[in-house]
Amino acid sequence: MTRKVVENYPLSFFLRCSNSNKKPGRLRLLPNPNSQLPRFCSFYVTTHDTLPLAHTRVIWSNPIPISKRDRREMGSLEERSLLEDGLIQDESNGLYTGDGSVDVNGKPVLKQSTGNWRACPFILGTECCERLAFYGIATNLVTYLTNKLHEGNVSAARNVTTWSGTCYLTPLIGAVLADAYWGRYWTIAIFSTIYFIGMCTLTLSASVPALKPPQCVDSVCPSASPAQYGVFFFGLYLIALGTGGIKPCVSSFGADQFDDTDSRERVKKGSFFNWFYFSINIGALISSTLIVWVQDNAGWGLGFGIPALFMGIAIASFFSGTPLYRFQKPGGSPLTRMCQVLVASFRKWNLDVPRDSSLLYETQDKGSAIKGSRKLEHSDELNCLDKAAVISETETKTGDFSNPWRICTVTQVEELKILIRMFPIWATGIVFSAVYAQMATMFVEQGMMMDTSVGSFTIPPASLSSFDVISVIFWVPIYDRFIVPIARKFTGKERGFSELQRMGIGLFLSVLCMSAAALVEMKRLQLARELGLVDKEVAVPLSIFWQIPQYFLLGAAEIFTFIGQLEFFYDQSPDAMRSLCSALSLLTTSLGNYLSSLILTIVTYFTTQGGKAGWIPDNLNEGHLDYFFWLLAGLSLLNMLVYIVCAMRYKKKKAS
Repeated sequence: MTRKVVENYPLSFFLRCSNSNKKPGRLRLLPNPNSQLPRFCSFYVTTHDTLPLAHTRVIWSNPIPISKRDRREMGSLEERSLLEDGLIQDESNGLYTGDGSVDVNGKPVLKQSTGNWRACPFILGTECCERLAFYGIATNLVTYLTNKLHEGNVSAARNVTTWSGTCYLTPLIGAVLADAYWGRYWTIAIFSTIYFIGMCTLTLSASVPALKPPQCVDSVCPSASPAQYGVFFFGLYLIALGTGGIKPCVSSFGADQFDDTDSRERVKKGSFFNWFYFSINIGALISSTLIVWVQDNAGWGLGFGIPALFMGIAIASFFSGTPLYRFQKPGGSPLTRMCQVLVASFRKWNLDVPRDSSLLYETQDKGSAIKGSRKLEHSDELNCLDKAAVISETETKTGDFSNPWRICTVTQVEELKILIRMFPIWATGIVFSAVYAQMATMFVEQGMMMDTSVGSFTIPPASLSSFDVISVIFWVPIYDRFIVPIARKFTGKERGFSELQRMGIGLFLSVLCMSAAALVEMKRLQLARELGLVDKEVAVPLSIFWQIPQYFLLGAAEIFTFIGQLEFFYDQSPDAMRSLCSALSLLTTSLGNYLSSLILTIVTYFTTQGGKAGWIPDNLNEGHLDYFFWLLAGLSLLNMLVYIVCAMRYKKKKAS
């Protein structure tokens, strides 16, 4: 294998030769030994550990042979490609990032002083504190609605899932603003402020007596007034809006700190997603234990005030890392570009797509016409959209390609194709999110009807979600440090498993989770019947710790499914649509919550016909919550089978 090099000889090449000479048997690349130049360079670098840049400005026209043995040692095909490209690039490319990132002033950034893991502690700290604030509200919200606002079980569960769904729907707003206008950094900054205002409003609604209903007296519980509801839900939905600018941007902003054109940084980026999710669950663990205990024992004003304080800390942490961040420029509205492809392809519906894809319109520059995006290679799918890139006779004669509503580049067309190819994979995440939604609703209500005492200490049912978090915290380092290296040896993939394989494992675990929850409920109901507690709305003497397996399985499923989604939607999305695609991954969580609400409504409607108590009455002892869990287990199994078919047919993007 040979490659002609006719440009500046890069310093990185000589450093590699130096390392090869110092460590026999590690030779990766060897210049033509017939020339005196490499002999001089090898001697100079070995003795001086460096080579002046002036010495690299030579013209090298000899072939560079690479032996078969060396080729095997050079890692993956992608790494070899990057290494070969490095041989024909100017030495300055080793100093600056190659993915178009800039610093806070809009200038090219140096690799050695920005981004990478040095910037990540601020981002991970922000995410940890923000998640502590979010879960400090979300984890025990159903308890506040039932015990303080005096709502019924179904109404409270519906309000929680609807709000949670909105929290994962608003990221579409933040994503479009980030990709098109503000960039990820300023979107996070602005929406964090809105988030903080919502947290403060919620704290006031739980602290000021006039803003909450009075306590129950002799089983008579006054309903909250419209004004009290209004203040509470105003604060709650301000949080939903604020999180819409953080969720789709912070993971992508963290991944932006790693140069996608550098093989070493690309591997670190895969590890970043694992530790990003780890930081989420550290915040969630504190919320589901300490914050929940404070809410149940010290009052809801303080219980909501502490999360508000941590949201302020999250904002401070984010701004502290500004000098170290790498920024990606916004590339214009992705929605507009997609509409342009549809309109242009419709206008040229009568034109034939040439068999030779090189005849389709694309810019001649090295970079894409879309700011902040690399070019995408043409794919042989959805050829009807290729009509948008067909050059008409009129355009050939006039040479006018300036109207994107009439002609689009191949890269622009491929952006839309990628989103369409992602759709089936994306859709299968909805059912998994419906399963995940049960942790904050039905798992808590199930736990409230179990024995929550351990000696003289009472365990808040919502605190059992800490075992889900502990499961995640346990599995992340195990997965990152042990499972990935072992899997890498068998699969040959940099990350051990592909994103699609990882998500598939998580979907299988979700089936086991719902099955475990159903079995626990069957045992609880059996005990209620044996003790004559069916007609009594009291807890059954079955330890709440029986719920641990279902929480633990759900945590393991998260490690594979949610982190797999983060990787998949970042890596497979077009460069200028990464915030949007991250928002789409979060949208599955939103739709999953809405699906859970819909299933609850349908199940309640059909199972309460004829005056029956139904599957999920206020007194769960006379219901059949186990049937509901088995229903979700069946839907999860069917969803997994559909996913396997979609994953086998999925074709990954190809960036040039």
